Amino acid sequence: MDDQEPAFDAEPDLDEGSIVARAQDGDLAAFEHLVITYQDRLFRLAYRMLNDRGQAEDIVQETLTTCWRGLHMLADVNAFGGWIYRLATNKCLDLLRKRSTRAENLTNPEDIRTITETGTNRAPAGTDPAHETEWSAQQNGLTVVLNTLPPTQRACWLLREMHGRTYAEIGATLKISPTAVRGTLARARHQIAEGMSQWS
Repeated sequence: MDDQEPAFDAEPDLDEGSIVARAQDGDLAAFEHLVITYQDRLFRLAYRMLNDRGQAEDIVQETLTTCWRGLHMLADVNAFGGWIYRLATNKCLDLLRKRSTRAENLTNPEDIRTITETGTNRAPAGTDPAHETEWSAQQNGLTVVLNTLPPTQRACWLLREMHGRTYAEIGATLKISPTAVRGTLARARHQIAEGMSQWS
């Protein structure tokens, strides 16, 4: 038996704050655990924001690199989730601002279904062909409608509805007050509801 530390997953009961603290101390296994936890979530966010798989993958890599380099400066280890979503969202918004000078339609009908937990494009398991067709049409419709939202509204809706972030976290990410988050979210929901009416 050697003197190496036990594998990180030997302590599955650690809360996220404790894992972040270990990563801040240079524990690579702890940071790898955080990467595994968040990379698919960040990809789904970036993909819905950008509608481009390659750019979404790049955003995730940039976010994780920035996270590792800046992790020691995170004062509250329990704020890690909101912080890493903020990094990814702002990178997406920066990229969208760069794009805004030219009109682009990056929607690919074969590549716009919901990204599932595994990061693949597919309908829910056990879906029959008729329901799969309907599900696909709805996902296509959602992507088209999301593309019409201003980037801030899109980010606000995705962070709240798809990723369950708090109003305070979204406000910190978008540099607006929680009250402004509510207003932005209400406008986004209204626009999405109107845009999705033809698919309902």
